[in-house]
Amino acid sequence: MRHLILTFLVLFTLPAFAAVGVGDQLPTSLELADKNGEMQSYNSIKGDKGAILVFVRSADWCPYCQVQLLNLRGDDGAPITDLGYSIVSISYDDPPLLKKFADKYRFDHVMLSDKGSETIKAFGILNEDFAPDHFAYGVPKPHVYVVNNEGIVQAVLAEESYKKRPPVEAIVEAIKGVGE
Repeated sequence: MRHLILTFLVLFTLPAFAAVGVGDQLPTSLELADKNGEMQSYNSIKGDKGAILVFVRSADWCPYCQVQLLNLRGDDGAPITDLGYSIVSISYDDPPLLKKFADKYRFDHVMLSDKGSETIKAFGILNEDFAPDHFAYGVPKPHVYVVNNEGIVQAVLAEESYKKRPPVEAIVEAIKGVGE
């Protein structure tokens, strides 16, 4: 009987949006505007084996996000792209802000704008520390998802603090852990 009560409490105290986890299908087709304002979808952005979805707070004002993105560009991100995965960042930033970052820092990967944070909410990673009238309302809790070609999440990397982000080596290990 005690087990039944515990199960009941767990089932009914879950948050409204449970975070997407390993084995889950993508909750959306990622139909979002890229840094050039062109609509993309998961099928148009994935690599031969899938995609690495990097949810960042902001490429415009978050220094931790900027460093994370810079660590994924060019040759630094090659170990990921060499395994057949595209690198895709998703934030609540408008496309012009994403383009400004990409042009300034020669960021050559797809950057998607989740204006309104509907995708962030669908993934269950909305940072609820900010009120709707705060400039940062709508940012995600930073996460990295390894997603295969069929849109199934193969691995999730996240840290307790928004100041820490998984290095490229950890992403490569996660990819290799699910099989190339």
